[in-house]
Amino acid sequence: MKDMKDLKYILNINDILKILPHRFPFLLIDKILDYKKKKYIHTLKNITANDFFFFGHFPEKFIFPGVLIIESIAQSSSVLLFYYKNNVKKSKKTCCLAGVNNTTFIHPVYPGDQMIVEVFFKRKLLEVYFFYGVVLVNNIIVCKSTISLSFL
Repeated sequence: MKDMKDLKYILNINDILKILPHRFPFLLIDKILDYKKKKYIHTLKNITANDFFFFGHFPEKFIFPGVLIIESIAQSSSVLLFYYKNNVKKSKKTCCLAGVNNTTFIHPVYPGDQMIVEVFFKRKLLEVYFFYGVVLVNNIIVCKSTISLSFL
């Protein structure tokens, strides 16, 4: 694994696969664009018409499911938490979504869009970590949410 001491660093899909346990079809991060340890992370997710869920989720007009937008925020938060906790994966703990609050979906996401997920670390309360996520497409906010993660 590459050293993450730099304030700015780009991780590709191979690096992400070393951190997250998710695999196709539920890996919802394609690339890490920017991050600052214990502060924020910006990730990218390419939306394609080939994704399996489009054939059952509004099949007449493909719309990326909102629950998967939230999951992309959670996965981005998990990567940020991975480095916040100094590579917690080595201790074999599982990071889990603990809560979703104050979520707003502003615009739909369609095939061909690129979602930029911006996640900001807010606080830690006991062993629960809180994050604020904003998802953008073409610099327009499509979703905002506060989520919390904990370990099993």
